[in-house]
Amino acid sequence: MQANLPAPATGGSALPGRLNLLTDVGGVAVGHATDLALGSGVTVILFDRPAVMSVAVLGGAPGGRDLGALAPGASVDGVDSVVLSGGSAFGLDAAGGVQASLREQGRGFQVAGRLVPMVAQAILFDLANGGAKDWGRFSPYRDLGYAAASAASGGRFALGSVGAGTGATTATVKGGLGSASTGTRTGHRVAAIVAVNAIGTPTIGETRWFWAAPFEQEAEFGGLGWPERLAPGNLAPILKGAAATVSTTIGLVATDAALTKPQAHRLALMAHDGLARAVLPAHAPMDGDTLFAAATGARPLADPVLELTELGHAAITVVARAIARGVYEATALPAPGAQPAWRDRFG
Repeated sequence: MQANLPAPATGGSALPGRLNLLTDVGGVAVGHATDLALGSGVTVILFDRPAVMSVAVLGGAPGGRDLGALAPGASVDGVDSVVLSGGSAFGLDAAGGVQASLREQGRGFQVAGRLVPMVAQAILFDLANGGAKDWGRFSPYRDLGYAAASAASGGRFALGSVGAGTGATTATVKGGLGSASTGTRTGHRVAAIVAVNAIGTPTIGETRWFWAAPFEQEAEFGGLGWPERLAPGNLAPILKGAAATVSTTIGLVATDAALTKPQAHRLALMAHDGLARAVLPAHAPMDGDTLFAAATGARPLADPVLELTELGHAAITVVARAIARGVYEATALPAPGAQPAWRDRFG
């Protein structure tokens, strides 16, 4: 099979002061809490002001918190934070820690004289990666959520085996936490952050090449392009463990555009096309694939239909790039039998 892809793409609009991270969108901060012994962690995204947000869940086995409030017809019109966490259902405790940190910061909407921070969350399954999961009566995720929220800041943040990507795995190599950004022709900023814990593979079969290579910018995940040819075996299904293994790729796309909740929902749906271009297969029965879309509202849309389409196009590319970048930057967990990282296998 001829691949017909000689080199990585270098398209996309440059951003002033670009870090190639989610924080290239103004008013967005990111914090991690990482426990290598546990083999898990939490990543928190905070917004300077409540963001208009929606979510698209296309995996068959999702887990999350307050996702119903993000439906286009729901009444909630602003979200303070999104939490990406390991720990499967135990990881849902992390949102409580994030709420505690936000209340201390005076964040939240007033209900009966009480501040209630609005925190949405998605979780991934990392309970079988060899970490020390016998934590006793209460899980550590509330404390991890608090620590991640308290550490959140703008600017640079770590990628790879950190935060929600700490214990992530894929069918072929260690998963991780990735991010990427771009700009649209009309000047809007779009960026993604993704924790890659896929049941499928981000690489072309067992090779070193990434499915997301057509979207790569500035050799951000090695600059390898695609192989000259795809062997028939490269397209065979490669799955993590048994088909019943629980997995999940979770993340968020942010933009400085002013969007309604229905528009944000459309952006989240389109962003999943980036996941499908970076992982094979995606959206499987035991995946919990979940992507949020957040709009800070700094720049209005002059042409809502055209510009939302271009925002969606940008979301597809940054999600695909963030997935490959998270895997490329990952390191193996310090546990016996831990899954090797991409760099361990391919250097």
